[in-house]
Amino acid sequence: MNKRAKTVAENRAKLISAARKAFAEKGYAAASMDELTAEAGLTRGALYHNFGDKRGLLAAVVDQIDTEMAVRAKEEGAQAGDLWQGLLAESIAYIRMALDPEIQRIVLLDGPAVLGDPSQWPSQNSCLEVTRQTVTQLIAEGVLKPVDAEAAARLLSGAALNAALWIAANATPQKVTPKAVEAFQLLASGLLKNSS
Repeated sequence: MNKRAKTVAENRAKLISAARKAFAEKGYAAASMDELTAEAGLTRGALYHNFGDKRGLLAAVVDQIDTEMAVRAKEEGAQAGDLWQGLLAESIAYIRMALDPEIQRIVLLDGPAVLGDPSQWPSQNSCLEVTRQTVTQLIAEGVLKPVDAEAAARLLSGAALNAALWIAANATPQKVTPKAVEAFQLLASGLLKNSS
């Protein structure tokens, strides 16, 4: 990597780090661009050059956190006994991450308010594709009923996302999380070939 590209990458990382901290502590609306650029040791010009505006910076922060969430969920799924249990574990891990204050505020509250429908975010589309591949394999193995894999993946992903959104927006997230997880498991189990 040449020196200029390295500097650009370092500046982007500094801005994302400072913004992540500011958005988590103050929320998107209250976060000052002057304060977060000063925290990063950069200027507003660097922010505009790298992200276009504050909204572009939020999109980069959300993408970073959402990617980390996907990795954490995948790690949970890898510990499960089989592919189906892994898919459930990943989804439940994602739902439970809504209890994390940083994720709540940035990804599940400010993200949709500023960036729009989370199901349209690039990071969510990547997760959806992984879920579709897993569902396709489970159908081929006879674990799941013969259903359209994309439809099933979209509904599973949507249910997990909406459960997380519900938890994040709820006044008592600790109380609703077990309800969300139980309902998700019941809904998902309807796809099993041996379910009634």
